[in-house]
Amino acid sequence: MPRALHSVLNQTRSPDEIIVVDDGSTDNTRDQIADQFPQIHYVYQKNQGVSAARNRGIQAAAHQWIAFLDSDDEWCPEKLERQWEALQKTSDYLICHTNEIWIRKGRRVNQMKKHAKHGGYIFKTCLPLCAISPSSVLIHRHIFDDIGGFDPTLPVCEDYDLWLRICARKPVLYLDEPLLIKYGGHADQLSHAYWGMDRFRIQALSHIIDSGILGSENLKPALDMLIYKIDIYINGAEKRKKTEEVALYKEKKQYYVARFSVLLL
Repeated sequence: MPRALHSVLNQTRSPDEIIVVDDGSTDNTRDQIADQFPQIHYVYQKNQGVSAARNRGIQAAAHQWIAFLDSDDEWCPEKLERQWEALQKTSDYLICHTNEIWIRKGRRVNQMKKHAKHGGYIFKTCLPLCAISPSSVLIHRHIFDDIGGFDPTLPVCEDYDLWLRICARKPVLYLDEPLLIKYGGHADQLSHAYWGMDRFRIQALSHIIDSGILGSENLKPALDMLIYKIDIYINGAEKRKKTEEVALYKEKKQYYVARFSVLLL
């Protein structure tokens, strides 16, 4: 956490406020903030998960533009300045994200092609996997007023769900500059805590399809991806002999195939 907070304090464009949401930690976070970062607004809540923590931060924020930073990530010094400059040149965007540097187990690694970032109307790009890093965004709070916040029922893939809901409606400004450093590979990452991560993406895809907001251009790709991910999940559940899960997801697939049979031809 100190590395992340120092990267915020060292920005060439200082943020107007800094909020730390402590999601029920059992270490000395409260004392550490009070001793080392007294200028930071500290908010404590009982452990409710990352979605609830981010939503609490949004509610506590007094300003219109909001950025997130996970405790194990780090902003490059010009991150906020470069995003703010880009947003001031256009009124077409309410969300901006950037490229990033990946560090895994202490070593820099190259991103694969599937992780390439994009701008504009990127809903289809968001379907396979999370296409935007939460720690890279600068986002106007009007988006949360219109679309809602992070879904607290999702223990992981909550960012995938939010980007689907946003990108189905809004264009995204992308800066092809590595302005975020993401650290990974440690054992306590949430992504390591769950098998079959696609079941949470299936939940997100089901919700946005059922919402009725998708036009024909986006509905079919979303349905195709939903069926594809259901098939992957069923295959994994069969290997693990999770018969109830297999039956449940086969029923889910049949429901969507029957409901959208014309589109899925």
